[in-house]
Parts: sequence; C-alpha cells; structure tokens
Amino acid sequence: MSSSASTLNTLYLPELREMIATDDDASLREFVDALMPARVAEFMEGLDAVESWRVLQVADPERRVEVFGYFEPEKQTALVHALVGAGDADAISGLVADLPADDRVDLLRDVDDHVVEELIPLLPPDDRRETLRLRGFPEGTAGSVMTTEMVCLPEHLSVAEALTEISKQAQEVETVYYTYVVDDDRRLLGLLSARQLVTHYLNPNQLISELMQRDVVTVLAMDDQEAVAEKVADYDFLAIPVVDENRRLLGIVTHDDIIDVFREEATEDALLAAGVAPLENGYLKTHWFTLAYSRGIWLGVMFFAALLTAYALLRYEEGFDKVWWLVLFIPLVISSGGNSGSQSATLVIRGLNDGEVRLEDWRRVLWRELAMGLFLGAGLAIVGYGSALLLTRQAPEPHLSPTSYEMVVVPVTILLVVVCGTLCGGALPLLFQKLGLDPALMSNPFVAGIIDIAGIVIYMTVATAMIAGM
Repeated sequence: MSSSASTLNTLYLPELREMIATDDDASLREFVDALMPARVAEFMEGLDAVESWRVLQVADPERRVEVFGYFEPEKQTALVHALVGAGDADAISGLVADLPADDRVDLLRDVDDHVVEELIPLLPPDDRRETLRLRGFPEGTAGSVMTTEMVCLPEHLSVAEALTEISKQAQEVETVYYTYVVDDDRRLLGLLSARQLVTHYLNPNQLISELMQRDVVTVLAMDDQEAVAEKVADYDFLAIPVVDENRRLLGIVTHDDIIDVFREEATEDALLAAGVAPLENGYLKTHWFTLAYSRGIWLGVMFFAALLTAYALLRYEEGFDKVWWLVLFIPLVISSGGNSGSQSATLVIRGLNDGEVRLEDWRRVLWRELAMGLFLGAGLAIVGYGSALLLTRQAPEPHLSPTSYEMVVVPVTILLVVVCGTLCGGALPLLFQKLGLDPALMSNPFVAGIIDIAGIVIYMTVATAMIAGM
C-alpha cells in the first residue's frame, strides 16, 4: 500500500469508529457497498477484530466474503480467533463456509488447531468433506492451492443449454472463463472457453462436444506448485485443471493463486541470494529471534568460509614477509573473483527457474562461462596491471617496490581468479539442481566465500611460482 493511501485510511478511521460507536448501520452499509471490496478492506486496516466484525455484519453475505478475502492473513486469523474465543463460532463459521474452497483451506491452516476443531463440525456437510479432503494435500502441491469451484458440464449439451447452465453456476464458481466437459465419472473430456461459447451463440443447437478442445493440458494433484505455476505461465492460462491418475477432474488452480506462488518464489530467491533463510511471514511480522536464527545460519556458514580464507592467508605468511606488496592486491583479486562468480550464479539460477537452462545444457553453460571469464578477466587484468604499477610507485621506500615483471603476478592472477569465479558460479547451481536441492541455495555470499578461498590459493601459488623463478 502506498504511503498516501495509508495516510488517507488513517484519517478515515475516526469517522468509521464513530459509525460503529453510534450503531449507525445505514452509514456502515453505505460505506461497505459504495466502495470496491479491496478499498473497503484497506480502510478497515486499522480496526481491531471486534470492530472489523461489526462492519462486516451489516454487509450481505456475498459482500462480506469479498471484503474478508482482501484482509491480510494475519487480520483474518485474528478475527476468527477473536470470535471463536468470544463464543461466537456459529457466526464466523457461516463466513468460513462461504469462502472459496482454496481460501477456506488456507485460513484453516493459519488458525490454531483448537479453532479448527471447533469450526469444522459447524460447516455444512459438503463444505466439511471438501475442506477435509483439500487439507489432506501436502503444502506446496497443486492440490493444496486448487479450488473445486469450477463449471463442469456433460458433453451432450448444446451451446444454448451450456450457456443456461453456466449462468446458474456462475455465482458458485471462481471463474467462468473456462468450462470443463466431463463424463459421468468426472473424467475430463475437454475444455471450452467463454470466447468459444459467445462466438457460437448464434448457432445455439451446436453440441459443445463439437467445439471443445480435447487435448487439455493438466497437472496432477501432487505436482509441485512451482512447476504448476511455470506451466500456467508457459501456456498463458487463466486456470489449469488438476486431475488424478485416472484423469478425473479434482479442481483447478487459478491465476490469482499462481501469482501468489510466483511472489513466494521470488521472495525466497531474493532472501537466499542475500544469504537469509526464507521467512514464513514478512520482515516486520517475524519474531526477532526467528529472524536472527534465519540470518545466523548463513552468517555462520559464511563466517566459516572467511575463517578458511584466513587460514589460507596464514599458510602464505612467509611469502608476505618477503614480498610485502602482495598484500596490497588481495582485496582486488578476491573481489574480482567473488563478483564474477556471483554474477554467473545469479544468471544461471534465473535461467534454471525460468526453464531456459536445463541440466543437459551444462556443457554449453560452462563453455559460455569460460569464454566470459577469459574476456572479462583479460579486461580487468589490463586495468589491474596499470593500477598496480601506479600504486606501487607511491611506496615510501622506492627501492623495495616490485619490478614491472614482478607486477605481472597481479594481472595473471586476476585473469585466473575471474575464470575460476565464472566457472564456479555457473557450475555450482547446476550441481545443486542435479542433487535435487534448490539452486538458489547457492547464494551470492556463498559463492563469493568459495571464490575468496580459491582466489587466495591461486594468487599466492602464482606469485610464489613466478617470483621464485626470477
């Protein structure tokens, strides 16, 4: 929410609370009906659970569900907990029953177990069975985000009959853009779009079996939700049907749930790229200890990598005593490798997530990163050599300054470290994918830590070999 919208909502709160305090139901009803449901939910953001329920009570059931659906998950659970705790479970159970099936299941996953046990028996039998069935699917699967509220029709209907039936079901389903044609056992036979039905409106007697698309792209209930989201994006669907092994239609995953999946994935990737374990809730809503723990895990890993870097430096302490100027270029060398490795890792991880890069492309990826490393490394090496010559000429004791030949250590090392960085950054995400792990775990700080160690070893090995041979 923008800051201006938040300020406007805060200014409106006193007026809204005045309506509640004076039991001005007419004004409250006008407030709920006059604005879009999303705007109503925004204006109610500052109300507590009891006040929010008082406003929702004046709305008709359909509007109440729409507004409630735009509340933040934390506000939804707080309202449910408050009403159940006050002994008003019957009232809130009606609202829960009217929610779309997938939203109802999400809500019941968020509330406490004792609240679920109190609400489930109060739901209508059909809603109760449906809720329990959907709750049985593991979180993160297509079954856990699907809704069972879609238009299903038999294939023997005509276009006119289909339109009549759709108009009857429209209020009870999540989307009418797609119509799913099924047999008596709910096996999926085909798919019709609203465009097809409207286009053939002037031919009302034509059977929908003649119009429907029989080659329907589907997903299984146990498919990973990220794979489902990618399939929806690839085919530009508004919804995708979920079936079982016998192709019986179980439900659909709609575009709004797909957007949520992409948001979760993008947030998780961004956190992992920064070396932070994914958070279940937002930054401000996560307990400080949980936040510290999620950050501490990766900080510990990177701290250990830094200790290994320090150990590598210690191994070459004698070399630094003899050739003091080598110390000056350690940051230059290891940062060049770490940055190039992080860039490569980010590009490959993005390619893997988008489906552009596959495991079988590993040879192509490594060749590209090798070429990129040589090109970038050569450019940085030239700049680094010139900078090193200028820097060492500023030494307080010129007679101790390295010769131009000795300074070749710097560009040679930069070239090798950058190549090492690009190859490691390209290869490690592919390795993680091969092992069945999330490539995003190969975060930028993690790659940089590995390259830091490799950079020190390469730098001192090259320096020792070249200077000893002079």
